[in-house]
Amino acid sequence: MRIAVDAMGGDFAPLEIVRGAEAAAKEFDYQVILVGDEERITAALGSPPSLPVVHASETIGMDEQPVVAVRRKPEASVVKAVQLVRDGLADAAVSAGHTGATLAAGFLHLGRIPGIDRPAILSVIPNEATQTVLVDVGANVDCRPNHLLQFGVMGAMYARKVLGVAQPRVGLLSIGEEPKKGNELTLAAYPLFERAPFRFVGNVEGRDLFNGRVDVVVCDGFIGNIVLKTGEGVVMALVNAIKKEIATNWMNRMFLMMSAFALKSIRRRFDYTEYGGAPLLGVNGVVVVGHGSSQAKAIKNAVRVAGEAVRSNLVGAIADGIAEMLAKGAESANG
Repeated sequence: MRIAVDAMGGDFAPLEIVRGAEAAAKEFDYQVILVGDEERITAALGSPPSLPVVHASETIGMDEQPVVAVRRKPEASVVKAVQLVRDGLADAAVSAGHTGATLAAGFLHLGRIPGIDRPAILSVIPNEATQTVLVDVGANVDCRPNHLLQFGVMGAMYARKVLGVAQPRVGLLSIGEEPKKGNELTLAAYPLFERAPFRFVGNVEGRDLFNGRVDVVVCDGFIGNIVLKTGEGVVMALVNAIKKEIATNWMNRMFLMMSAFALKSIRRRFDYTEYGGAPLLGVNGVVVVGHGSSQAKAIKNAVRVAGEAVRSNLVGAIADGIAEMLAKGAESANG
């Protein structure tokens, strides 16, 4: 398994990226290839270097226009990492840098899976029992009904192939469970979902992301990104509130000591670094997008996610699912 990692992407590059890549190579026995400024990466690796390095002389800043930057900077680290996948020199690419640039690099250099109009970004959210897949979380802020349908197919395939859910339950995020509730987009998408080649359970609400009612929740990227960031904020606020209560009350400190194991387990389940990164679905290759503030642990797990996607043939499964959907659509059109 060969995973190319953009060593210059993210708030803590390259040091934390390098540390995470080294940890992943050791723990998962992958060949991790670091892409970026060779001098800086080598300094972080030490001597002799523990991982191979592919030099990239450019980086893409967070303030740059994604598509323009990818085209104008062929030597950018994220571009070269994706190109390694395109050229068959790596099985997957990982970047915690500019999300839009990673999306653009994947789209321009790997192309789309046939039948996919727009790639989407997926996120895995812990629920009461296991995990919920949320798609899209930011790649597409304006969508048409058929885009949501494709997101549903891709999310269901991820849940089946990577998370091991035999028959994923797919829900359409709306403001009520009734089919006639929602905005123009969800109202138009609903009948498409009813005929889709996955197990559609109807509209779902925000709380269903966390109660385990569904395995996959579908929405446009504008709503999905807000939902994702809100969830992160709630968890952070809750952790900080608990810390303050513990600091001001000795009885609470005693309770913490008695409940330390359970609280540690809960915190781990809701820690985004445990989930590593979000696969970019719909491009013809495996690309994983990491959180901009990723440190070594998150990078290590992003590499793990990339390896799982490769091993499960996620790209092939999505292609098969989309082909099945298109075939059913053609049959319906022909009567």
